[in-house]
Amino acid sequence: MFGVYITHPQVDINPNIPVPEWGLSTIGRARVFKSVQLPWAATLQRVIASQERKAIETAELLVSLSEIPVEIQPDMYENDRSATGFLPPQEFEAAADQFFGHPHDSYRGWERAVDAQVRIVAAVTRILDEHDPAIPIAFVGHGGVGTLLKCHLAGHPIARDRDQPPGGGNLYAFSLADRSLSCDWTPMEEWKGFGHGPA
Repeated sequence: MFGVYITHPQVDINPNIPVPEWGLSTIGRARVFKSVQLPWAATLQRVIASQERKAIETAELLVSLSEIPVEIQPDMYENDRSATGFLPPQEFEAAADQFFGHPHDSYRGWERAVDAQVRIVAAVTRILDEHDPAIPIAFVGHGGVGTLLKCHLAGHPIARDRDQPPGGGNLYAFSLADRSLSCDWTPMEEWKGFGHGPA
């Protein structure tokens, strides 16, 4: 059976509100609603979300047609960027290049990529180790730590070119039997299901 890691889609950006408290935008919500109609979403029997508002909103919308409760995993939060707070898009992209390009270094006080990877891998592994591999499961989180988890699952070094496409709302799938990737980043509303697309 399959597991998926899903990143929240577009958010309402507000420099006056801490980033973890940002919510989904109208576009982001519409993308999740579209995804809910797809067969793969209907098969989910367990959904785990980061504690950040945008991830919780995504997860709650994802299970809106079912009675599945959303489980919150505090250790799945995005890489800690509170040292700088909000950065304008161009500055943020340059910072992300440094984050992925120099994983053992901290960018202006950010959580190091290697540390964020240990955290997200440990959180997901704890859940999967006690999870029934016959039950489809979704992890709903963020692009940064999602990429770090993807690098781990694929056995690849941390690198920016393994990051998700712009806009968020992407997913990758992996086998619960051996935790091997079955597809690379794919827009959540376009994924056809487990086994589709190369890793």
